[in-house]
Amino acid sequence: MPLPKAELHLHIEGTLEPELAFALAARNGVALPYADTDELREAYRFEDLQSFLNLYYELMAVLRTERDFEDLADAYLARAAAQGVRHAEIFFDPQAHIARGVAMGTVVEGLWRALGRSQDTHGVSTQLIMCFLRNESAASAMETLEAAKPYLDRIVGVGLDSAEVGHPPVKFREVYEAAAGLGLRRVAHAGEEGPPSYIVEALDVLGVERVDHGLRCMEDEALVERLVRERVPLTLCPLSNVRLRAVDALADHPLPAMLDAGLLCTVNSDDPAYFGGYAGDNFDAVRSTLGLSEERLRELARNSFLASFLEHDEERRARYLAEVEAYEFG
Repeated sequence: MPLPKAELHLHIEGTLEPELAFALAARNGVALPYADTDELREAYRFEDLQSFLNLYYELMAVLRTERDFEDLADAYLARAAAQGVRHAEIFFDPQAHIARGVAMGTVVEGLWRALGRSQDTHGVSTQLIMCFLRNESAASAMETLEAAKPYLDRIVGVGLDSAEVGHPPVKFREVYEAAAGLGLRRVAHAGEEGPPSYIVEALDVLGVERVDHGLRCMEDEALVERLVRERVPLTLCPLSNVRLRAVDALADHPLPAMLDAGLLCTVNSDDPAYFGGYAGDNFDAVRSTLGLSEERLRELARNSFLASFLEHDEERRARYLAEVEAYEFG
């Protein structure tokens, strides 16, 4: 049985495995420019974030109906549960779907069909976080927030993703202020490709409670001290960082140094279908390659529940934390 953990940095569109992509393409009459799943899997070799994003958005064409989104989420939850995920806070990108003519309601209702029964079906509690695409305009983000209003009983927070460089957090100040006014939790990708100053901006301008990625904080000693002092969680994605060349090799990943510095780090899978591993695979990889001790792994699992948005259910959080403490490594 795997170590119990929460997954806090997971793009549901990034869980689209080649087999499901072809099944949905056939169901919806969408022609994919790949002969078969092997050829598509071969395309999952990226030079950088942009080359990944190009394929990521191209494959979204197969997602058309509520049933498609339900099947996508259900497949992820089954895989996540098998790897020890007990709680998942799941990102989705409505602008990428709305731009294709797929309504907000189709996306949310479809995902919720799977998320709403996940506790019973998979033993995984879930929350949904709506991300804004930072390469789109601030006005588009505000329109997206407006379109989400009928579904805020199912959306716990907002995030910021896609190409980071050239799109500083300050661009989205107003939509984050509006989201805060609606009582939504706030996270943002910062410090993956972007500089440490983006992390500072996400904290000070957007008021984020959690930083997604954030590994470049290590370039700014004062920022590290602040993140430690304020106990700001970082949702790291080690296998993703290697695939997208944020680090050259997993052995070079700053995770051990970040833990030694006292940072509240978590380990997550980001876009697991594309990056070669789900949450448990990321834990296994850092354990074997970075030589993390069992106590360090337990700390990462503990951090994942402490960093999760479970304030509405502290009893559940306490139960998950107790599972982590009771876990016996094989």
